[in-house]
Amino acid sequence: MVTRPLRFAEILAVGSELLTPFRSDTNSLYLTARLNELGLDVRGKSVVLDDRATLAAALRAALTRADVVVTTGGLGPTDDDVTREAVADVAGVTFEEDPALLAAIEARFARRGIRMPSINARQAQVPKGAAALENPNGTAPGLWFKIGEQVLVALPGPPRELKPMFEVSVLPRLRDLCASAVLRRRTLKTTGRSESHVEEIAQPIYTTWLQSDPVISTTILAAPGQVELHLAAQGEDASVLDRALDDAVHKLEAALAPAVFSIDGRTLEEVVGALLLERGFKLSAAESCTAGLLLGALTDVSGSSAWIEGGVVAYANEVKVQALDVPAALIDTHGAVSEPVAQAMADGVRRRLKTDLGVGITGIAGPTGGTEAKPVGTVALAVSGPGDRSVVRMVRLPGDRTTVRRMAVQAALDLIRRVLTDADYN
Repeated sequence: MVTRPLRFAEILAVGSELLTPFRSDTNSLYLTARLNELGLDVRGKSVVLDDRATLAAALRAALTRADVVVTTGGLGPTDDDVTREAVADVAGVTFEEDPALLAAIEARFARRGIRMPSINARQAQVPKGAAALENPNGTAPGLWFKIGEQVLVALPGPPRELKPMFEVSVLPRLRDLCASAVLRRRTLKTTGRSESHVEEIAQPIYTTWLQSDPVISTTILAAPGQVELHLAAQGEDASVLDRALDDAVHKLEAALAPAVFSIDGRTLEEVVGALLLERGFKLSAAESCTAGLLLGALTDVSGSSAWIEGGVVAYANEVKVQALDVPAALIDTHGAVSEPVAQAMADGVRRRLKTDLGVGITGIAGPTGGTEAKPVGTVALAVSGPGDRSVVRMVRLPGDRTTVRRMAVQAALDLIRRVLTDADYN
């Protein structure tokens, strides 16, 4: 009987094919979500080739760190399916044939009108002390094994077999053992600051939580134009965890403002859409280097027809002049990638489409077109709005062409957000 609390889990995806460019592990995403719901914190994921000794070593290592270890794959009938053998090696046991399992596998072949190949008989071999898990969708039974006070679960690789087996045969068992475990998470999203700048501000705050009760762990995740802080706390009282995490989020939010745009999981485009809807504003955009990506991001949000009017892809200077009324002399004097031209684009699209806000984006996405004065990654952004709700800025964005364009969209969304919330633009 498992007596100590189950807190940590680890997942091992078994299969040499998963170590090639042609196949990826997706089962661990599903398993992580389900294990987190049980209060189990997944501390590691590994991909292991089809080798008995290597897998056994990986299992032993995982059992030094985790209370629950879940494997996926390697339960088939062929010689390279070695998960059963590795589990037996780790537990120090031999096999015994399960007549009921053998009969079920034979019956499955019989229903298809074919004889069971002799090699499938090895799938009825069960390590002593393990419980076989029924597989109504395939010939590979799973395994539930208690090794001391830890749990080892072996599941088949195909998702259509793995997911039903986990839901029916594994989840109820784990739920009983994790009845007192609670895992709570929060995510705080920022933009406009680099990962190191966020860390510089956040680190002195979150390190104090490692000695708090409950302990709150913090992870920083960086993506183009965005840095996220992931907070997690584990314990037995959900209300205590929620209060501690809410307090932690508010402290970070206060320290990192106005870079924080979401503490409830929403994307930046969802936040901007909600602000536009709340104010009853319509938005239009004139895009050069992003060529419609900004409006594409905003219209990915359901209900965006309530706040998006339309836009102009003004890639060529002639289109900027003819469709947006940008003075040709302005382009000649300052260049197409400049704050005055971005502002004129924003003003022009707002005037032409009669919207509350207009956005202008013009830049050099690369890899060609840069100069010493305006290198690749130089992007001018402008928001044109009623009264003093207008702002223009120039940014220098790193990365290749795709990254520059994505970050330009993120920067434009953030500029819109700051205009709508009267936040600092620096």
